[in-house]
Amino acid sequence: MHKGKINVQTENIFPIIKKFLYSDHEIFLREIVSNAVDATQKLKTLASTGEFKGELGDLTIDIVLDKEAKTLSVRDRGIGMTKDEVEKYINQIAFSSAEEFVEKFKTKTEAESNAIIGHFGLGFYSAFMVSDKVNLETKSFKTEDNKASKWECDGSPEYSLEEIELEERGTKVTMHIDEENVNFLEEQNVLELLKKYCSFLPVQIRFGKEKYYENDENEKDENGNPKQIEKERERIINNPFPLWKKTPADCKDENYKSFYRELYPMTFEEPLFHIHLNVDYPFNLTGILYFPKVNNNIEVQKNKIQLYCNQVFVTDSVEGIVPQFLTLLHGVIDSPDIPLNVSRSYLQSDSNVKKISGYIMKKVSDKLEELFKKDREAFEKKWDDIRVFIDYGMCTEEKFFDRAKKFYLFKNTEGQYFTIEEYKKHTEDLQKDKNNQVIYLYTNNVDEQHSFIQIARERGYDVLLMNNVLDSHLINTLEQKLENTRFARVDSNTIDKLIEKDLDNISKLDDSQKESLKGIIENNIEDKSFMVEFANLGENEMPMQIMRPEFMRRMKDMNALSGGMGFGNMPESFQLIINSNSPICEKILNEDNEETQKQTIKHIFDLAKLSQNLLKGEDLTNFIKRNMDQV
Repeated sequence: MHKGKINVQTENIFPIIKKFLYSDHEIFLREIVSNAVDATQKLKTLASTGEFKGELGDLTIDIVLDKEAKTLSVRDRGIGMTKDEVEKYINQIAFSSAEEFVEKFKTKTEAESNAIIGHFGLGFYSAFMVSDKVNLETKSFKTEDNKASKWECDGSPEYSLEEIELEERGTKVTMHIDEENVNFLEEQNVLELLKKYCSFLPVQIRFGKEKYYENDENEKDENGNPKQIEKERERIINNPFPLWKKTPADCKDENYKSFYRELYPMTFEEPLFHIHLNVDYPFNLTGILYFPKVNNNIEVQKNKIQLYCNQVFVTDSVEGIVPQFLTLLHGVIDSPDIPLNVSRSYLQSDSNVKKISGYIMKKVSDKLEELFKKDREAFEKKWDDIRVFIDYGMCTEEKFFDRAKKFYLFKNTEGQYFTIEEYKKHTEDLQKDKNNQVIYLYTNNVDEQHSFIQIARERGYDVLLMNNVLDSHLINTLEQKLENTRFARVDSNTIDKLIEKDLDNISKLDDSQKESLKGIIENNIEDKSFMVEFANLGENEMPMQIMRPEFMRRMKDMNALSGGMGFGNMPESFQLIINSNSPICEKILNEDNEETQKQTIKHIFDLAKLSQNLLKGEDLTNFIKRNMDQV
């Protein structure tokens, strides 16, 4: 046996590796298994070039848990190492890199040190984050006899290296799990880590055995049906040939649906459609992105894109790595150009990642435009399910907006769909106001704003349905982008105020009568959040209408969505519009009995509140009782 000391000047290198190498200790298993995969892949390459002429045999990587011995082992049948290679790669190159890492770490912030990690071959030493001793047994593919090497280290600079005998080529890393990490000795915990990090590694991974049940045709139960018997089989935890590695021409629609169920076994809804990514220039990238039914949910759906580097899982937290709106998609992205062992903040600033992000956004735009042009009717049927995703992209990404305006659809209250250009032509003549500005009327609740919608329709105006969670943001974006266009919710003012024309609307009341009526009404309304205004409406229209000013309501909606503390916490303000041409208003003004006057005002004010869903509690109870008493 040869004993030695790793040639490093830093005596406390292992504690630093243990503490700072990775932010999450569970990564150790990904690193050790990834090394085993690399060794196996290298052997395959050597075999394909003729440098290795032996039998490849079973290349499955075995994960073995021994709870009693407190060990977790990873065994591959790859290229292995000679004694000299162990000295070179384990004791010299990697440790010198480790020491350099430590030296650089001393002068860097934590975020910067995380970025440094990606430049060093320190994967093997992640084993020491969870172990108080690590053994490595290895036999090179070059060795014709049974001579092999065993390396052992207890987490100090001292190590031992001795000659042993092994029949099979390859490497076995045995980690003696320390007391702080005994959770990694539980089979279920190890299985979950393997499923998370190794599900699509390109070499088959085996983790013990699993139970399953099979019908026994020779044994029948009391009902004459075959009995189920318990059996065991090897537990293979990964799919080495995931669908995203295949060319799109070789994949059928059912393959994509089946793979979606493999990715998300607890998801019962099928995706609406998918995009298969496959590019090798100017960077390498493969993957499959799925469009789920998003509806109005922009939070629950996140963390569904899995990021891989050569089929090794990196993260499913891709915010900041891909544009925000793409985080609503599901699926996988795999690129060898994505660094594996770095922090997310480093990924966000990586130039390759930025190029990849732009490419994916373009592919998403292309797919949506293709679907729209190919079958508009089918696209319209999917629109309600994907609209929030597209709204999100248009509000946050300039380049996506420029592409999406070709296939973005407005939907009106009658269920008709229009592109942005089509809707402009549909409304620009009738809904142009006296300032030559086109007014797009909209509602966010057809039932609550039904009376206002009806008034608009009677004038021949069109009303858009905009009940999406992001519509307040989208409307602001559209008003900035669409020339000479303004949006107004249909209940934010009287229709003649929303679309002002050069018309002389005659009032039955003169200014002094209006001032007098205003005083009477204000004296009989206790709620001072209502500002009284007059409008010259038709005789048959409501005597009172409550409006919510567009600007303040929109600011409150946007602020509430973002969880802010600004407009969202301001008190509600309303406009109480008095119809100066209503016979009822004229009756109130001329009424001598103050009690009758008060009750009339109370009744029409309650009706106005009821139309805006503002009549609640005791006021609603009393309103119902008054009406019942008159029956």
